[in-house]
Amino acid sequence: MITIDDFKKVELKIGEILSAEEIPGSDKLLKLQVDLGTETRQLVAGIKKAYDKEDLVGRQIVVVANLQPAKLRGVESQGMLLAADGEQPILLMPDKRAENGSSIK
Repeated sequence: MITIDDFKKVELKIGEILSAEEIPGSDKLLKLQVDLGTETRQLVAGIKKAYDKEDLVGRQIVVVANLQPAKLRGVESQGMLLAADGEQPILLMPDKRAENGSSIK
């Protein structure tokens, strides 16, 4: 269990996928460029088997914006997208268009 104060530390924002590229040698990972309103971030996500990269461009997703950067397969990820766990990942997306960079509360 975490407290509400712990949860408030997590910055969840709406971002729009600008581009998606395969990462050489990986059968799961895609490199995404995501517009967070005031900046563009690079995310690495294990969604390649569930989504065609061409279909991702223009979609809005939920991003953990204040996560410490990490390297996956030598590629820096500057945040994390949220997806439901299942047989394949299911992206969490707003049901209506929101402004890029909008905070989720």
